[in-house]
Amino acid sequence: MTTFPDEVLTRTTKGEIEVRSLIDRGRYVRYSYLHPETGEPMEGGKMKLVLFSESGKTEEYFVIPTKSRRDLLIPAAKKRDAENLGRDEGRRRVTAPWPLSPGRSRVDL
Repeated sequence: MTTFPDEVLTRTTKGEIEVRSLIDRGRYVRYSYLHPETGEPMEGGKMKLVLFSESGKTEEYFVIPTKSRRDLLIPAAKKRDAENLGRDEGRRRVTAPWPLSPGRSRVDL
């Protein structure tokens, strides 16, 4: 049996002992969405949480409040946006390697 320091051991609600293992560490940014004219929260108080690990990895999540006063954490979808292709190469015409919205096959950058 492996031995762990007492600082990483914790007891579950069932009374079992488990080990807290560090996966990553870093910084985070949390922001909410506000209506531009009123300054009121939009979409029921939805927030976004962006995690920046020390290794350089970034993870994004939406934090959505529920009626039961708990928050739902949903991974934000990775944007595959044709407008972001080739930004550093100046303006040029790029054909997106995936389907775009209906009626669009090319995007000016």
